Amino acid sequence: MSNNNASSNLVVAQRAVKQLRLEASLRRIKVSTAAADLKNFCLQNAQKDPLLMGVPSSDNPFRPPKSCTLF
Repeated sequence: MSNNNASSNLVVAQRAVKQLRLEASLRRIKVSTAAADLKNFCLQNAQKDPLLMGVPSSDNPFRPPKSCTLF
């Protein structure tokens, strides 16, 4: 039983090492650069954002239905 447990621990450790190597090889950028890029992206696309600009009622599939009245 202890041999099976040891091999299981070895597999877990190998997976952890593989994941750490993968994460260490990623290209990193400074937080300030990422924040500036994100800010520029948001400012460039603000006119297309329906949460900021709203949705025209003609394009809104969730608008309340119009009631029909007969006189």
